[in-house]
Amino acid sequence: MALVAGIAAHVPLAQAQDAPAVPDSAFGTPSKWELMLSPYTLHYSKETDYSHVYLIGGEYYYSGSWMVGGAYFSNSFGQDSGVGYVGYRWDKLLGYERLYGKAMAGIMYGYVAPYEDKVPFNHNGWSPIISLALGVLVTPKDALQVTMLGSSGLMFSYNRRF
Repeated sequence: MALVAGIAAHVPLAQAQDAPAVPDSAFGTPSKWELMLSPYTLHYSKETDYSHVYLIGGEYYYSGSWMVGGAYFSNSFGQDSGVGYVGYRWDKLLGYERLYGKAMAGIMYGYVAPYEDKVPFNHNGWSPIISLALGVLVTPKDALQVTMLGSSGLMFSYNRRF
C-alpha cells in the first residue's frame, strides 16, 4: 500500500502543453467507459494445476462513481470464464489525488468440473464474487490496478478510460 501511495505521489499526470488541465473521471468529469487488460495474476499457492490467467473487460460508470462491469477471462485452471458485476469507486483515496479504490460484487461463471470446488458457493459453474481493487493513475486516462481475488491471488491490470 505504501509503495502504491508513493508512486501516486510522484508520478506526474500527462497534460497538453498549451491546454489547461482538464479533470478526468478520477477527478469528477464524465468519463463513462473503462477498458481493462490483465496479462498476469499472482497466485498465493503454488498448485501445479495453475495455468496462465488473462482477462479483458470493461466497466461503464452510470452514476458518478457507480459502475457495472463484465469480463472474459481464462481462469487459473485454463477454463474460459466470465463475470458480471456492479461496483463503486472511491477517488483520491487516502488523500492521494492519483490513488483510487474499488469494491465490486457480482456473479461469475467458469469453474466447472473438475475445479468446481476451487471457488466458494459454486453451483454448476456459477458462483458469487466480491472483490476489492487498488489503482494508481499514471495519466488522466491510464491506470495500473491490483485486484484481490479472494484468498487465491492478485490480478494486475492496465486500465484505460474513454
